[in-house]
Amino acid sequence: MKKFVSPQKLSKKAKRALDLSKRTTWGPLNPVTRKPDHPKAYKRKKVQKGVDYELPFEPFVLF
Repeated sequence: MKKFVSPQKLSKKAKRALDLSKRTTWGPLNPVTRKPDHPKAYKRKKVQKGVDYELPFEPFVLF
């Protein structure tokens, strides 16, 4: 049986190993709170009206 040593007296590496062993993951659960965008907020990335984007390829028709 190992002798108990208080965490204050452990070395930095030993404290880190102890903390990592106690730490667990959230699994499939994502702890980040998400909410929908504000509908009246200005969106910089929104495509502006009247801007025509060229297609990266030429459209063609097969007969």
